[in-house]
Amino acid sequence: MKDMTTDTAIIQVRNLTRDFDVGGKGRGKRVLRAVNDVSFDVAQGETLGVVGESGSGKSTIGRMLVGLLPATSGRIDLFGETITGDGGRRALSRVRHKLQFVFQDPHAAMNPRMRVSDVIAEPIDVRGGWSRKDRMDRVHELLETVGLARQFADRYPHEFSGGQRQRIVIARALALDPSFVVCDEAVAALDVSMQAQVINLLMDLQDKMGLSYLFIAHDLAVVRAVSTRIAVLYAGEIVEIAPKRALYEVPKHPYTKALLEAIPRPEAGVRQPPIRGEVPSLLNRPPGCTLCPRCPRAFDRCRVEAPKLREIEPGRSVACHLYED
Repeated sequence: MKDMTTDTAIIQVRNLTRDFDVGGKGRGKRVLRAVNDVSFDVAQGETLGVVGESGSGKSTIGRMLVGLLPATSGRIDLFGETITGDGGRRALSRVRHKLQFVFQDPHAAMNPRMRVSDVIAEPIDVRGGWSRKDRMDRVHELLETVGLARQFADRYPHEFSGGQRQRIVIARALALDPSFVVCDEAVAALDVSMQAQVINLLMDLQDKMGLSYLFIAHDLAVVRAVSTRIAVLYAGEIVEIAPKRALYEVPKHPYTKALLEAIPRPEAGVRQPPIRGEVPSLLNRPPGCTLCPRCPRAFDRCRVEAPKLREIEPGRSVACHLYED
């Protein structure tokens, strides 16, 4: 895959924030900030990988991008249409067919009482305007596109393996010719051989259809296989975003380095990350850098001032005081 630039961005995210009320009223109201001031672009034909620990806000971002969750603040533009804020709902209704979502658990994502033909045709039925014949022809076409026989259309989800069910979910996501697909841990529930097959399918579809992906995962090896660029998320904030090769070969942020150090290697066994401890409570963020309590390179400024994500070299941005003048 070629590296992309924001000049060809089809989706632009600026200062995206999402808060959840978790109890209390008035002055005692408690708010959890799951996503905090996140900005990025995704170009036509690009895959932006998003990695981070559980609870880092990865899935929340993905759900906001496709309209499954409203943003508390910030802006999302798709093809120049702002789909958040005042008027965003109307704009989203115009472009929703261009946005699709592939869930982690394909079994839970399908109604077990529906035939595969009806599962795949759900977006077609919602949008309307298709004849019965055209609808079934499209289902058959989509099954073949994802490597399944058209005869499978009359079967039920429980008759398929996990890998086949994920292909069916991908076929449904493609029903209305989307431009942007969010894959939320789309291969996490599969074994290694099935993961490779589904990843290869996603990459082939991208080449053929010019799709753009936001690929959310906790497995750095999987993200490396599919991504053009990678955004590293910590406590709801992007701490580093860079082209895949640069990030893996020379990680800059201490948290990125820790994630890469933790990847098991056959020659070395499991390597423990140099960053210990737990992610701080998002109900009570520390006053400075959110990583500061765990970071081995933290200094006085880190404890009182949150670093800003800034470009340190072309195409690469890092949120760390170590790279500020």
